[in-house]
Amino acid sequence: MNQWQGLAEFVAVAETGSFTAAAGRLAVSVAQVSRQVSGLEDRLGAKLFYRTTRKVVMTENGGVYYQHCRSLMDGLAEAERAILDLQATPRGKIKMTAPITYGEESVMPLVNDFVLQYPQLELHCQLSNQLDDLVTQGYDLAIRIGTLSDSAMMAKKLASRTRYVCAAPSYLNRYGIAHSLAELEQHNCLVGGSDIWRFQEAGKSRNIRVSGNIHCNSGHALVDAALKGVGLIQLPDYYVQAHLNEGSLISLLDHFREPEEGIWALFPHSRNLSPKIKLLVEFLAAGLGAASHNN
Repeated sequence: MNQWQGLAEFVAVAETGSFTAAAGRLAVSVAQVSRQVSGLEDRLGAKLFYRTTRKVVMTENGGVYYQHCRSLMDGLAEAERAILDLQATPRGKIKMTAPITYGEESVMPLVNDFVLQYPQLELHCQLSNQLDDLVTQGYDLAIRIGTLSDSAMMAKKLASRTRYVCAAPSYLNRYGIAHSLAELEQHNCLVGGSDIWRFQEAGKSRNIRVSGNIHCNSGHALVDAALKGVGLIQLPDYYVQAHLNEGSLISLLDHFREPEEGIWALFPHSRNLSPKIKLLVEFLAAGLGAASHNN
């Protein structure tokens, strides 16, 4: 037996003094209101209203019952408001992951600003270049760069990045400017996590194996070496854009540059995307998108 059945109809009649007005408030038929109230009276074994052709008046039992029902309805409304407030005001735990360098330089400053706005959030962020499984690791959100291959995820594009080949003016003054991909073998190419540099030629992807006297998995270390005139580097814009803007690095082979890569927010299909995650993704899209447009 549903103990809530008929309560909304009873309260509406008690407060409007009319079955017709109650039906209008609840957007149901008068017959349904009458049927629900009659069923409630039968269940309670007590008359709740005196009905005449002119008016409806609560009985003494009806008056007592109304006070309790009104408290119950108010409590239900308060519970619903609490849930709506919880959804509207981001709070609770968010577990996310992002690539190490891009996470340090671009993602986490924005996330920190977001948490500053919503201090009731508890953020757990793992910066890693490993492509962890979001579902098994319990992540709500992942930031990924480049081509996406996991169809089990939902994705939203946040921004884009561009890879640049560049060198310091001091290096170029000594060794000259590379004008073709074939000329790369004549230059000291500083190697990061891979000795394959990626380009596009005549609309097709080209992978070029390069070599040099420095191998290091730190983009910042390679930028420092390039700024000191050691050799050429190929790195994403967030490493080199400021140096390109000020002229301390010069971009090369621009007509062989690959198209921009997407930067994505990923969420598991199986996980309900809560308002706080949606709000964080929108915040990141605004911040990262603005940064990529300014590059």
